Amino acid sequence: MTKKPILICTFLALTSGFFGSYIGGQIALMVHRQKCQNQPWGFKEVCNAWVTPGALWQGSTTGLWTGTVLGAVVGGLATRQVRD
Repeated sequence: MTKKPILICTFLALTSGFFGSYIGGQIALMVHRQKCQNQPWGFKEVCNAWVTPGALWQGSTTGLWTGTVLGAVVGGLATRQVRD
């Protein structure tokens, strides 16, 4: 088996967390921008600028936690040692 399971598990959890943060931010941004679609042009731009920071923060934070936890679980399962 591997000689450094903690390092592998940690790397997998952090990588998964950062990927989840990016994807979560993009999804939340798309969802929040849908609310601005029925505004006239000028108001739509102001609405998009208003919701972007909050959407990115909310989605990134949620994605980071979810990705890190899931990555740690998968990493733990992948590096566990079977005992006889």
